[in-house]
Amino acid sequence: MTETLTHADIQDLLKGFGAAIELDQRRVSAMPATNFKAPYDDRMWRAWRAGHIGFINKLLSSVEMMPSVMLTELTAIAITYEPKVVRKVAIELFAEVVSDSCAEEELATAQSFFACLIRLVGEHSEAGRRSQNAGSSILQWLAVTDPLCIAQDPEFSYGQPSGFVS
Repeated sequence: MTETLTHADIQDLLKGFGAAIELDQRRVSAMPATNFKAPYDDRMWRAWRAGHIGFINKLLSSVEMMPSVMLTELTAIAITYEPKVVRKVAIELFAEVVSDSCAEEELATAQSFFACLIRLVGEHSEAGRRSQNAGSSILQWLAVTDPLCIAQDPEFSYGQPSGFVS
């Protein structure tokens, strides 16, 4: 089996996600207004990104309290499931909190957030052994370009930047 993920790996994952969201906002802010469809609401999407970053920072404060058994479970997820499957579940969980669709307290700690992620990935996905190690796999759980999938939203699309790969 691969080396078990560490608290530092989870911190790096969350920090990378926050940095990708901030970079996405900078990229969008630099785009000309003609790139946006008429209903695009800049203030709303800025608040959406800021809400995600705020929640990520809350999770970061509790990563060190995650039990080692959970890190082992996350390692198993990382080597068993396609990163895009985990990405979809993670993005949906973040959206649940940021949109107030669930009480933030339910997922307010890294332990509760990742426990829910583990459960949902396991419930809704088929597992299959992958050849990547866990550390490489989790780096693909969250996209670097358009990390919140805003550019893909048909109602508010401003287009995927060319030359970038998610």
